[in-house]
Amino acid sequence: MKCPFCNADDTSVMDSRVSEDGHKIRRRRRCQACDKRFTTYETVELRLPQVVKHDGSRTEFDRNKLLTGFKRALHKRPVPTSYVDAAIDRIVQKFMGEREVSSRSIGESVMQELYKLDEVAYIRFASVYKSFQDVDDFRDAIKEVQKPHQQPQSKKVS
Repeated sequence: MKCPFCNADDTSVMDSRVSEDGHKIRRRRRCQACDKRFTTYETVELRLPQVVKHDGSRTEFDRNKLLTGFKRALHKRPVPTSYVDAAIDRIVQKFMGEREVSSRSIGESVMQELYKLDEVAYIRFASVYKSFQDVDDFRDAIKEVQKPHQQPQSKKVS
């Protein structure tokens, strides 16, 4: 680590501590050349995958888009924010480390999480995600939700 004061390459670590949240390491350093002290923080840099859309285009994975989808599906539903955050964390963890992921895989994961959280939210999301065309599509989705302890069946989205 270069000294921010004199630009020397020779610095030593005097003290290291993990931050309160456990996600950073705080290091007190001392420059061997000018004897000045400074603090650095070390954090993990995680790379999220590229999202491959239906048309073949690619975009950055965006946690905020997941949150928006959950908020729309859960509008005025009695689901605690902490549950939504945990569901989004599970989806992000599932795809962490992948180079690319299809938008379809992300949508299916959102549906699985919504299915666990709230049946109405699941139906709302499914109606948009699966492009429901008529009442029969809603009826099928409701029957799916009424089956005890089963994950929803994936239908091919056209």
